[in-house]
Amino acid sequence: MEPDRNVERAGKLDTATLSDALDKLGIAGQCYRIKPRSGSFRMTGRAYTLLYGPASNPPGTVGDYIDDVPPGSVIVLDNGGRDNATVWGDILTEIAQRRGIAGTVIDGVCRDVALCTQIGYPVFSKDHWMRTGKDRVQVEATNVTVNIGDARVQPGDIVRGDADGVIVIPKEHEDKLLDTAEAVEHAENAIREAVRGGMRLDEARKQFRYHQLQTREA
Repeated sequence: MEPDRNVERAGKLDTATLSDALDKLGIAGQCYRIKPRSGSFRMTGRAYTLLYGPASNPPGTVGDYIDDVPPGSVIVLDNGGRDNATVWGDILTEIAQRRGIAGTVIDGVCRDVALCTQIGYPVFSKDHWMRTGKDRVQVEATNVTVNIGDARVQPGDIVRGDADGVIVIPKEHEDKLLDTAEAVEHAENAIREAVRGGMRLDEARKQFRYHQLQTREA
């Protein structure tokens, strides 16, 4: 399989820089309140999405999809922000790690945090709590458009996570957004170098147009 160049580019940028690029382009791709279960977690990959809903009678399954997820993907679980039942735990963590999945993002909670931190499998969620989603929620659809922390995620979108949270890069904007984020990073690095060389911060920011970096394009 050929390398995915844009996934590689996104993986070299932090979420703060990508967030500035999203703001500049007027795209809402920041996943509000979605946090890593460990500050060391990093992930980049294309979204494999699942949508959850309340369990029917008889109830459907919570998580028998894992063997169909392509290696390198980020599993994106829209559990409607529920904090009273989880859709991710240690069995899925172990299998995902073994299959080479890049990480998991949940609009809701996870459990079994000890294992994901122990083996270094990146999980990002609103929180964690131990109660199972079995017989409480079920998978409604796979590889459909979902919402994670007020950000729209479509199958195949690039998902980037680090210590600051999670960013979604829509497929239709990824080239321009990555170009913009790389320009932001270049300018910020130039400011740091100028200040290290003795320039005043306000002068460096003016020279490299710092205050225009996040300003939305007309």
